[in-house]
Amino acid sequence: MTHSDAPTTEFAWTAMGGDPRLVPRLSTVVRSGALEARLPVRELARACVGACALAAAELGARRAGLAEVPEVRVDDGAVATAFVSERHLLVDGRAPVAFAPLSRFWRTADGWVRTHANYPHHRARLLGALGLPSGASVEAVAGCLAERSAVEVEDAVYAAGGLAVALRTPEEWARHEQGAAVAGQPLVERGTLGSAVPRRLPPLAGDPLSPAAGLRVLDLTRVIAGPVATRTLALLGADVLRVDPPGLPELADQHTDTGFGKRSATLDLTAGHHDRQVFEELLASADVVVTGYRPGALDRFGLSAEALAERRPGIVVGQLSAWGAYGPWGGRRGFDSLVQVATGIASIEGSEEKPGALPAQALDHGTGYLLAAGVLRAVTEGLDEGGTRFVRPALARTAAWLTAGDAAGRGGATAEASRGGTTTASGSSEGSSEGSSEGSYSDSGSAEASYGDPAPWLAEADSALGRLRYALPPVSFAGGPGDWSRPPGPWGADSPRWV
Repeated sequence: MTHSDAPTTEFAWTAMGGDPRLVPRLSTVVRSGALEARLPVRELARACVGACALAAAELGARRAGLAEVPEVRVDDGAVATAFVSERHLLVDGRAPVAFAPLSRFWRTADGWVRTHANYPHHRARLLGALGLPSGASVEAVAGCLAERSAVEVEDAVYAAGGLAVALRTPEEWARHEQGAAVAGQPLVERGTLGSAVPRRLPPLAGDPLSPAAGLRVLDLTRVIAGPVATRTLALLGADVLRVDPPGLPELADQHTDTGFGKRSATLDLTAGHHDRQVFEELLASADVVVTGYRPGALDRFGLSAEALAERRPGIVVGQLSAWGAYGPWGGRRGFDSLVQVATGIASIEGSEEKPGALPAQALDHGTGYLLAAGVLRAVTEGLDEGGTRFVRPALARTAAWLTAGDAAGRGGATAEASRGGTTTASGSSEGSSEGSSEGSYSDSGSAEASYGDPAPWLAEADSALGRLRYALPPVSFAGGPGDWSRPPGPWGADSPRWV
């Protein structure tokens, strides 16, 4: 990693294969106090959203026959609010539960370990690996872990199919075989598999409002990062159908937060099952498949990028993972909180007394927007060049980008703010509650507005789940959408068919 790899929109955009001459089309509303941390979280979040918005504007201009890509606006207030969308969600006034009691940091005999046990099956595997009964208390788990080393716990829980990661410093992660493998990869892996005729999409009649209109997206993701990507594609007009196995329901509040704009169905893909035939019919007319399971988990269903290239030439395949599909941890499960612990982020953000955490699940949200940006760019490239295209981001690779250097990150952001097309806000009312690209811009030099009350970037809507308060989308460009066309519905309640 070098200083030039620091979190800037220009770096993210060029990593997607974007034309650097389009970067000046983007302007930034800078707000101090947004996503404050020791690491450049605000800059990373801004860069991920900016690259996604620019990719959307580029595709919209292409399909609408515009001579120039619409202006893109990134507001730190909108970005900071969206990056903690799960915390702003209210369902009939009720706030969601973020982490289960056994999802936390624990002291071990030689350091710290963090576990993830939000899902019942992960909780059961954690307790089984520790030799504890299913109803074990927090105190019992703490006593058990205090007698073991952090790496011993990490290995034992992983072997049982659970989730636990030992705390490492950035230097320790750099020496780890997986850390070295991740550092050697591009920010987002991109490529073409096989040949296919260039994609044909209907024109948008001079209106770039919905650049992804007409795209059919099979959403095979879970938790936050993948669903954020597909939620963004739905915002931009894609027909997004999330498909889950019937015996593995998503956490209700998590589904609500990331389900805007989509439909949700369940299908059992077990070989020979009737649902498999239904899935194959959906796949036969899909334009994009996005997966968020650990690498290799869906290969038995013919859903590797290579298999999809043979069965559905010309499709775009987005594949999200925690650790990357390479190295000794390439097949492991993982979540944002655990990647923070392994890669040194928790060490940087913590103290001598206890590890810390980022002000948002920024690896999840940031990687989600990078994934959406990669899909949009792949669609744009396919209009000219054809081919089956794949996009592969990883939470650990986004973490490597974030930790490339605190000084480098903040210096890069300052440089970005000094380039043409970047603006600062003159007041906290700059953000429109509609999330549109309209509004006044300030040319007040290096002055910054502050980020405090997130109200300008929150909205409310009725839904089948109740009255929702939610964070508005941060992806904004001139003529682009300001909100999703539909609220989320109950998990698995929709028919498995395209609109």
